[in-house]
Amino acid sequence: MLRKTLSLVAVSMLLATISCNDAGSAKITEEDMKMIEAEKELATKLPKVSLDKVEHDFGTITEGTVATTEFIVTNSGDNDLIISNATATCGCTVPEWPKAPIAPGQSAPIKVSFDSNGKPGQQSKTITLTTNTEKGTETFSIKAEVTPKNK
Repeated sequence: MLRKTLSLVAVSMLLATISCNDAGSAKITEEDMKMIEAEKELATKLPKVSLDKVEHDFGTITEGTVATTEFIVTNSGDNDLIISNATATCGCTVPEWPKAPIAPGQSAPIKVSFDSNGKPGQQSKTITLTTNTEKGTETFSIKAEVTPKNK
């Protein structure tokens, strides 16, 4: 059994050695190199997110208030910015983001609503955008001091 296994290993090594003698670099064409260079250049022309603010403070609000604000996102990069999703750390915070691509140099609002019902005390929520930027995500936040409603 051991002899059979050793023979199989030897044959496998021989086949691997013979099949690897082909020079892989000879298979890369000039057209392939042009495509690689074009992809490298495109990779450097990514969109970039610039926000008018990274945090919004609603101040002191009464429990039950639905407070809203807007963050302005500007594409300061070199290609269309696509925001594919926006999530918040709590279901009480709902972001509404632009669904259409944002061209370089253009801006669009992101509306954020915070429902303070059942959320007395100091509140801080983070909103995460899923984007086609180099990082892939961008974050900003809201905060508020929620005064409990009278019972």
